[in-house]
Amino acid sequence: MEKVIAACGNDCSACPRYIKHPYEKTDEELKHTAELWMKIGYRDHVVTKEEISCSGCKPENWCRYRVVKCCEEKDIRTCAECSDYPCANIKECFEVTKSFEPICRKVCTDEEYKQLKKAFFEKEKNLKEIIN
Repeated sequence: MEKVIAACGNDCSACPRYIKHPYEKTDEELKHTAELWMKIGYRDHVVTKEEISCSGCKPENWCRYRVVKCCEEKDIRTCAECSDYPCANIKECFEVTKSFEPICRKVCTDEEYKQLKKAFFEKEKNLKEIIN
């Protein structure tokens, strides 16, 4: 299947939360993701399937780094298209995301970790592929 790259470089098509066709998830898959998010420390309790599911970034969605909002304001699709790339904001996004990698490696199965790595820990690689 085709990669779906978010503004920040996440690969949505690999994300266990992403439910947009053709990447639908079962209730059981979403429940597992909610449990995994708590185990990793992304959430302090197991959230509902509605809370954990995602159909893609929108400017009105909460984002720690306001990446989608920034891209919308600059009329670009991803940070890679920005004349300021890589700005301090996206560099911080990369750093904070990478800070979760050791705990994911520790608490996840090999399969879960591979999925999270592809979905979240390869942001810079994904954005570089867009530039090239």
